[in-house]
Amino acid sequence: MSLLEVKNLVVEFPGRRGTLRALDDISFSIAPGEVLGVVGESGAGKSLTGASIIGLLDPPGRIASGQIVLEGQRIDHLPYEQMRHIRGRKIGAVFQDPLTSLNPLYTVGQQLIETIQTHLPVTFAEAKKRAIALLEDTGIPAAGQRIDHYPHQFSGGMRQRVVIALALAAEPKLIVADEPTTALDVSIQAQIISLLKRVCREHGAAVMLITHDMGVIAETCDRVAVMYAGRIAEIGPVHEVINHSAHPYTAGLMAAIPDMSVDRERLFQIDGSMPRLNAIPVGCAYNPRCLKTMDKCRTLRPDLMGAGVTRAACWLHEEGR
Repeated sequence: MSLLEVKNLVVEFPGRRGTLRALDDISFSIAPGEVLGVVGESGAGKSLTGASIIGLLDPPGRIASGQIVLEGQRIDHLPYEQMRHIRGRKIGAVFQDPLTSLNPLYTVGQQLIETIQTHLPVTFAEAKKRAIALLEDTGIPAAGQRIDHYPHQFSGGMRQRVVIALALAAEPKLIVADEPTTALDVSIQAQIISLLKRVCREHGAAVMLITHDMGVIAETCDRVAVMYAGRIAEIGPVHEVINHSAHPYTAGLMAAIPDMSVDRERLFQIDGSMPRLNAIPVGCAYNPRCLKTMDKCRTLRPDLMGAGVTRAACWLHEEGR
């Protein structure tokens, strides 16, 4: 049974020169307690997918078709107030910059207590006790005193811990974490990632982890979806996708990561860049950069198809080839 199901999601941005399709027929699911990584270059559509699920698409962006189903309930067409309640109660969000999630005018305690009381039937005293427990859970020392501090009194890593505590405040079923470690140094990154994994395991929440860092994906996720130009290029168990990439784009991403056990003068690079939304090529969007392009790739766009353990949107895996 899936906790979250995204079915044939299409997101468009209407403009004066026509409509740009930013997400094109995206489908995936997340099981309870699972960590799904979403990876790709800037502009691939990772954050937009997360924003669509959370219900925070910036206008004029809109969901043109498809469905987002959470615990059997369709949530992509709900009114703002209803979605706001679901966003706190069933979906928690952790963003790249913790300062966008925290109000500088209120103590972290006030913000946690208000969130808890908005979504759970508890008294002020119970909410405060839960807020302190959440701060302790997320590794903030002397939580009883720090609860009365303001966001600017915390370091970047500590602020991100507060945001994770805030995301978990109402015991949501799903956490959408959009580049939660990008602004942090490497040692703090590792702490935040292991914290996310631990608290979600203990709280039984599923996680959608959006990042451009394959190292973070390898360390954290059960499955990974690789995105390119608004579509999923490959999806499958993280170990398989990393070690036996079925899509040439995924293989290129993996080859570009330095291997400390191999003595190489030059790193592999994928030539070219991701196409703009108003200039996506006919056929497979990756075909101008692909080293394995066939005639079919230039005319027909592949859907996800079985490629061993994973699924890849690539004609190399067409049945009967």
